[in-house]
Amino acid sequence: MTDPRRARLYEELSAESRRYLAAYVLFNQAVADHLGLHPTDVQCLSLLTAESAPLTVRQIADMTGLTTGSATRLVDRLERGGYVARTPDPTDRRRVLVTPVPERVARVTALWDDLGRTWRTILDDHSEDELEAIIRHMRRGNELSHSQIERLRSLRKPD
Repeated sequence: MTDPRRARLYEELSAESRRYLAAYVLFNQAVADHLGLHPTDVQCLSLLTAESAPLTVRQIADMTGLTTGSATRLVDRLERGGYVARTPDPTDRRRVLVTPVPERVARVTALWDDLGRTWRTILDDHSEDELEAIIRHMRRGNELSHSQIERLRSLRKPD
């Protein structure tokens, strides 16, 4: 039998998680609108700048769940906007790497940095142990999300 307090906390956490995720999606939409980009383009830039090395279009497709054709069109839009550049892969001439253009991406990161400063204020009263727990939760949530995305993609679509 589940402890009533724990059950209540799970229920509260579920409701707050939905609000948190919706707020993030709406914030992402506001950033995209402000910059004249598509929300998926903003997330792609976020993923590209979080990586330590340039990515191929195939890797971008895998990370975003887009088809390679859709990922190519996404990269085309970002390239037209000056946010990324396609460069030959020095280790494999058949591949092209997508590299963020730092000066242009700075427009986006300035908004994220502003949010980051504000975000940090809500974390200031947490202990290091609590921050580690939040980090652990976010990593596990990220891993779970990726596995659930794969599971959903493997299911037959409803009629």
